[in-house]
Amino acid sequence: MIRNIKVTKNFVSSVENSVLYESGNTKVLVTVSISDRLPDWLNNSDKGWITAEYNMLPGSSDKRVSRKSYESGRSKEISRLIGRSLRAVCNLYVLNGYSVTVDCDVLEADGGTRTASINGAWIALNDTFNKMIKEKKLIQNPIQSKVGAISVGIVDGEIVADLDYQKDSSAEVDLNLVLDENFNILEIQGNAEGKPFSKENLDDLYNLARDCVEEIFKIQQ
Repeated sequence: MIRNIKVTKNFVSSVENSVLYESGNTKVLVTVSISDRLPDWLNNSDKGWITAEYNMLPGSSDKRVSRKSYESGRSKEISRLIGRSLRAVCNLYVLNGYSVTVDCDVLEADGGTRTASINGAWIALNDTFNKMIKEKKLIQNPIQSKVGAISVGIVDGEIVADLDYQKDSSAEVDLNLVLDENFNILEIQGNAEGKPFSKENLDDLYNLARDCVEEIFKIQQ
């Protein structure tokens, strides 16, 4: 139902935490950095902050991706998606005084890079917070729920999950869903290519996504 997932923790040692998340041929390196410098608009507040940055490295695609791609609207949109998804399940008051940046760098892209980024980011963030508890920087883990993301779609009239590039490029419907551990929707992004799809199709796509995310939660755990 979903592509083979491989998680390699502590892939690099120069940052607070890192995870290499592989979903099929899609590979995303997630790194976590911590600072005590909050955004200006959070100064004098009792909250912390979590933000994310997403980028595709030059060799991640069959055609070279410019290093300036971080300026693109797509990268900014996905960065914000990842950040919102993580903040939605975190108590930022527990994180008081800390600003956390989650970097998601795509090493190889074969569809589902944004969903792989979210899934890997949750693992890296959870490990980071548990480490901070051991170091007595936090009294508890700010994370209140798991987060799982998956792409689902309709290809040649069939409902499928975890679309690779080939399926994604020919999909009649393409949908990305981000769910919490109670399977409530945190984010939903989707579109029909050419013709509308029905409410029944949407329900079927959600149900398939739910089953897939349940499998992802087991891997995260």
